[in-house]
Amino acid sequence: MKTSALESFDTVLVLAPHTDDGELGCGGTIHKLISLGKRVIYVAFSTCEESVPEGFPKDVLSKEVREATKTLGIPESDLVILNYQVRYFTRDRQAILEDMVRLNKEHKPDLVFCPSGFDVHQDHGTIHLEAKRAFKNITIFGYEFIWNNYQFATQCFVELEEDDIRKKVAAMECYASQSKRLYAKDKLIRSAANYRGLQVQVEFAEAFEAIRLIIR
Repeated sequence: MKTSALESFDTVLVLAPHTDDGELGCGGTIHKLISLGKRVIYVAFSTCEESVPEGFPKDVLSKEVREATKTLGIPESDLVILNYQVRYFTRDRQAILEDMVRLNKEHKPDLVFCPSGFDVHQDHGTIHLEAKRAFKNITIFGYEFIWNNYQFATQCFVELEEDDIRKKVAAMECYASQSKRLYAKDKLIRSAANYRGLQVQVEFAEAFEAIRLIIR
């Protein structure tokens, strides 16, 4: 039986600036980790109430993220929803850092996922920078958003199976409020996974920036 390098990680922290960011950036890998029996804690820093499309209740994303993470296999007890104002993370940088320090002490993760250093969104950039401060002795991988990155460092690839991609697509389908966004579509999700897989000669993969890789 082939052994996955992911076996070496036990507790994983996914830092999502906004609801759905974690599913989009590393949803397939989240499902794979859970399938391997790993604990994955998902932290959404904002439910983006100011950006909810007309016709939906303001709290719709807090409900949708519960369904999406449940679809990936994350129990609700491992879902953390914070209430930072979308597009104002730079203003709240210190409080965000303190939350990350608390999460580190509470959960002691050995792997952290966050937005990559190439992401131009101001909120994503803040989460990236503060994660590097809060988790200095922990392996950190940066996930990609192809619409936010002018370039990307493909330093790490996680091979995925059809079931991982299917669950990622299903998780995104939980976000009815975001259904008009092109990045939430099945076709784009599968195409991106196929493209990254082609680069390492497998069918599906997600690519990551190796922000910090610690070998013990």
